Amino acid sequence: MSFEILILNGPNLNMLGLRQPEIYGAETLGEVADRCQTRADQLALEIDFRQSNSEGELVTWIQESRQNHDGIIINAGAYTHTSVAIMDALLVSELPVVEVHISNIHQRESFRHISYISNVAYGVVVGFGTFGYEMALESLAQKLTSP
Repeated sequence: MSFEILILNGPNLNMLGLRQPEIYGAETLGEVADRCQTRADQLALEIDFRQSNSEGELVTWIQESRQNHDGIIINAGAYTHTSVAIMDALLVSELPVVEVHISNIHQRESFRHISYISNVAYGVVVGFGTFGYEMALESLAQKLTSP
């Protein structure tokens, strides 16, 4: 049985490779998607990799995930620190959620230390660069296949 994982990326993540490479690295979001696909294939997972700068679109995708997905990986970007709407949608999805951050948000500005997503995620991957997405995939694969 194959599991379908929704991987969501929030605002400005489409600018990976250009935006503050000293913090976020030189890899593009397309390259991250390719790495996730390779790891998902190895784990026998299907992925649905998306990005939006719109909070409402992210909420809609999360709501729709109830019928189409088995788990969610989310890097909500700045919405991590502000969006009760995304947190509520994740709760409604009733799916296992892993929160991902490329940088270590706890070593940055104090407003980045707050995460509404962490309130509903069973796990958080912080500060491992884009490799964090692969770590999140491995965690979800283990969670979904363990009795």
